[in-house]
Amino acid sequence: MNAIHKHDFSTEAAPIPVGRATFDQVLAPTYAPSNMVPVRALGLDLWDQDGKRYLDFTGGIAVTALGHSHPAVMQALHEQADKLWHVGNGYTNEPVLRLATAFVQSTFAERAFFCNSGAEANEAAFKLARKYAHGKYGAHKSRIVSCLNSFHGRTLFTVSVGGQAKYTEGFEPLPPEITHIPYNDIEAARAALGDDVCALVVEPVQGEGGIVPAAPGYLQALRELCNAKGVLLIFDEVQCGMGRTGDLFAYMGYGVTPDILTVAKALGNGYPVAAMLTTNEIAAAFTVGTHGTTYGGNPLAAAVALKVLQTIYNPEFLARVKQAGQRLRQALQAIAGDYAQVFAEVRGSGLMLGMVLQGAYAGRAKEIAKAAEAQGLMVLIAGPDVVRFLPALVVSDAQIEEAGGLLRKALDAFLSAAK
Repeated sequence: MNAIHKHDFSTEAAPIPVGRATFDQVLAPTYAPSNMVPVRALGLDLWDQDGKRYLDFTGGIAVTALGHSHPAVMQALHEQADKLWHVGNGYTNEPVLRLATAFVQSTFAERAFFCNSGAEANEAAFKLARKYAHGKYGAHKSRIVSCLNSFHGRTLFTVSVGGQAKYTEGFEPLPPEITHIPYNDIEAARAALGDDVCALVVEPVQGEGGIVPAAPGYLQALRELCNAKGVLLIFDEVQCGMGRTGDLFAYMGYGVTPDILTVAKALGNGYPVAAMLTTNEIAAAFTVGTHGTTYGGNPLAAAVALKVLQTIYNPEFLARVKQAGQRLRQALQAIAGDYAQVFAEVRGSGLMLGMVLQGAYAGRAKEIAKAAEAQGLMVLIAGPDVVRFLPALVVSDAQIEEAGGLLRKALDAFLSAAK
């Protein structure tokens, strides 16, 4: 069958005109994006097609950790783009070797596997856990335990491991041998870890599930339990890693080391790249040909990620993240106190914070986010009951103060409209 010729792009004299309505015409309806279309950004400032400025406290969902158009990251990308973009996994390359070495030097890891997204990193982690357990104990040891309200990606395997039924409805039959337990409940974990369990995966701070940090002692108890049961402990730090909590990775602040760790989002500051980190013994289960990815660890992504890692893994930088996190928490707590009828609490870690709605305002986080956008402040939600804040780690005190003022205006407008 001959292709239907719709347009001759070779004669295009100007860019194709597009706007928010174009989304509804040409893209799959998997999202419901804002009516405003961003076109330019620098630091935490962003401008839409109409030239309106916004203060970005979403960080692209914890991605642009160094802010938009960070000069050092842009330089790393440009320099690598002039050298080598892609070679395929029949070859290695210098940037990925440097990036892997940097992770080995800065974390518990002895081996790294690079891919393109958090879902792919988690997919690799779950596959590796089963491969390792099958080889060491037998095929019966295949069950994966995760927490309710967790989120680990959108592939069929990772979305099934995630503990939110709304993401799996309509995609059945789902992969088997997966069990979900309550978060922060060590007795539930103890009851779930039978002889058939190969891995337990947990977010040190639950992101999409509502910005819920692991309770003190919970991760350590999981570590001891997994050791006793011959179960691999996987930490999903796709959202809470790369400096977000004030440590390079959240596990460092808890003093608990996983067997496998996944990282993405902020690693590329907007360039798609992710990693799975683990030990020599566990990585050995991934023999040649057992897993792979075409783009994973390509020179462009690796060069960008190395610059991001080098920038964040700095004592002064991380100390400032903790300071900024405390300042933002105090600002949000003051707002929660002044609007006590709306908010129950502020929770989270570092610059990963959520304001929890209560009473008649429970379930209305999206409305508040839209009210904030109208005032020029971009925020997120984490489920229907939590307004989420994930600003770039380079956020200034002045920007935190500005965000607080804009949020107050948004809340006044929201409450006035709600009467």
